[in-house]
Amino acid sequence: MTDPASFLRNLFDRAVEVADPMQSLKEALPPRPAGRLVVIGAGKASARMAEAVEVEYGPCDGLVITRYGYARPCEGIEIVEAAHPVPDAAGEAATKRMLELVDGLGEDDFVLALISGGGSALLSAPAGNITLEEKQALTQALLASGAPIGDINGIRKQISAVKGGNLAARVHPAKMLALMISDVPGDNPSDIASGPTVGHEGDAEKAIETLKTWGVTPAQSIADYLVSGVDPVRPNDPRLAGVENVIYAAPSQSLAAAAELAQSAGIETRLLGDALEGEARDVACAHAALAREVQAGLSEGDAPVVLLSGGELTVTRTGNGVGGPNAEYSLALALALEGAEGIDAIACDTDGVDGAAEVAGAIIAPDTLAKAAECGRDAAAALQNNDAHGFFGDLGDQVVPGPTLTNVNDFRAILCRYVG
Repeated sequence: MTDPASFLRNLFDRAVEVADPMQSLKEALPPRPAGRLVVIGAGKASARMAEAVEVEYGPCDGLVITRYGYARPCEGIEIVEAAHPVPDAAGEAATKRMLELVDGLGEDDFVLALISGGGSALLSAPAGNITLEEKQALTQALLASGAPIGDINGIRKQISAVKGGNLAARVHPAKMLALMISDVPGDNPSDIASGPTVGHEGDAEKAIETLKTWGVTPAQSIADYLVSGVDPVRPNDPRLAGVENVIYAAPSQSLAAAAELAQSAGIETRLLGDALEGEARDVACAHAALAREVQAGLSEGDAPVVLLSGGELTVTRTGNGVGGPNAEYSLALALALEGAEGIDAIACDTDGVDGAAEVAGAIIAPDTLAKAAECGRDAAAALQNNDAHGFFGDLGDQVVPGPTLTNVNDFRAILCRYVG
């Protein structure tokens, strides 16, 4: 094994690599349809997915929306960049054009939808009289509330003209195949990008209760729209009869690839699950206790053990620092481990963006707290201020891969070695 930091970074890179659409999409593609083909999509991986499609099909007509900085060269498919995690006017305009593109298709036409995480913000078409500014404010409040992604997406579906099956309904009567990269715990297709091609099982009443649960007060237009109780597109809607949804890449596959790489280096692997949820600092404390327990069970000569996990953690913002779930997990983990020798860890988002920062996450080592003290950083104060990115930036321990062009959610690895 190389040094712990390099080893952990290699595991993360392998998890990202196996989910790269250029490596994984080909096997999920059917032969190119004989009739008219329209390619649409949204998400942080969607431009890379479109690039992979054209490698197999040649130039295609279509429109895909991805995050700023995540565009890829395509010969026929138009790539539009927009904002994430809070939607912007570019995303709203591109979504409108996408809907116009699929309107009027016939039953002999075929639509290939490329969906990945991030599509919830990038596909922006507020329902009713809701404005983009009102939706932006709601998104910011929900992200700061600590609500899990499933709750956030349930609300998004209820106030959207494109999510919760609405996009697929507009495609009818054309046939549609939606190829998805999962970034959600449990790999439920209806949760990926808020399910634009999957019918919605929730309702307005549930959305209202969810807002109350997380202490979020929406704009009056949003409240009025929810009270009106407009029926969503249900899973059994006949307009969805010609839609097939396929998840071809998921967090479990990336964790398995990382585990295989670790095992090839003589490291014992233990999978904690690919669908973990919860407050980042709370999960970190639980994992610190588990790491100490695993290490205590090692004897001299035993192989090191790496604990792998995925899922999507949350942060309830109370401070005004810059952070994200993975960096906050790492900071809380370092504090809980208190410099324990022989335990190192990495936590990163596989899309390369942790929260809203252009940073995937961070690596911690037994000397993390000591390094912080040397440079005048108070780890506990940074955690209280939700300033994990600032903290690890000062230490030089951030992981900054740039756009990874995929998204299979969080990746965490804790390496435990025997210490005599």
